[in-house]
Amino acid sequence: MEDCVFCGIAEGRVPSEILYSDERVVAFRDIEPQAPVHFLVVPRRHVESAFHLKGEDGDLLAAMFAAARQVCSELGVESSGARILTNVGPDAGQVVMHFHLHVLGGRPMGWPPG
Repeated sequence: MEDCVFCGIAEGRVPSEILYSDERVVAFRDIEPQAPVHFLVVPRRHVESAFHLKGEDGDLLAAMFAAARQVCSELGVESSGARILTNVGPDAGQVVMHFHLHVLGGRPMGWPPG
């Protein structure tokens, strides 16, 4: 989608601090971090939200979680842990309508989250 900022990042049209990139997914730092480590993992293909995934998207999800694990390892939080979440729709806080995982780490996480 031409006007989607995450599509723009994935295509290299919008600058971002890329942490991981392959043919299916891109990971980059969040511009408003909520933890010492806070990055997003997005599919290159535009998918509006987790509710728009289809049965054949299992490999895409696996690729997204593999990317999250690799970046966590590189940033030194794989062993201490990370919170991985996605927001679906405005009531959940989804601001950019492109499916993405938030990966947060580097500090203890409280519960409930928000």
